[in-house]
Amino acid sequence: MKHRPHRPLRPLLCEPARLAAGAGFVLSAAVLAACGGAGNPLGNPDDIANETQAGARKLSFVYFQHCINPIFLAQLTIRQGGQTSVNSCAAAGCHDDANGTGGAFRVRSTAATVDLATTSVDAARQTDMYKNFYSAQGEVVFTAPLDSRLLAKPLVRGVLHGGGLIFESEQDENVRLIQYWITHPMPQGQDEFSTAANAMFASGTPAPQNCNTP
Repeated sequence: MKHRPHRPLRPLLCEPARLAAGAGFVLSAAVLAACGGAGNPLGNPDDIANETQAGARKLSFVYFQHCINPIFLAQLTIRQGGQTSVNSCAAAGCHDDANGTGGAFRVRSTAATVDLATTSVDAARQTDMYKNFYSAQGEVVFTAPLDSRLLAKPLVRGVLHGGGLIFESEQDENVRLIQYWITHPMPQGQDEFSTAANAMFASGTPAPQNCNTP
């Protein structure tokens, strides 16, 4: 059996360039650009810059610290593998900031309530309570509250949760509080400390016992 001599490999051309070359045309910059880049047609395409999102709305910090953070500290019933136990989200081995194994969501259990009347915005953003707020907000899907990991995981809705089933249904009071927080962002152009959040409390007074729910 005869072996054909090895032919050197030729550079591959994208379809517009191949057709142009086959017709005897000189490859222009426009043809090369059609191959996915303005330079070498065999190279990577130009970088694509994501558009900057303008006017993004913020969730309320004051509602978080009075109505949401306490949920993470509460002793909640856990159902897992046919067993029932009690623990908190902020416990070591769960979402504790120091020793937790619960992924990116972290809770500082000793975070103190911030008095926004006497604390500057810059100072508030350095507190442990704000760190809890920022971490929780990172688990939120603004357009689909129940798809947020902050709810989908403890409800075990299509996602694994190492901590087991925490909330049995969407009617759980804690689920309703978290949903209310997610679905009531601050007005466009106002930050997370906006006093517009007072409307999220009964009688307009921020306090744990006054938290509105859906």
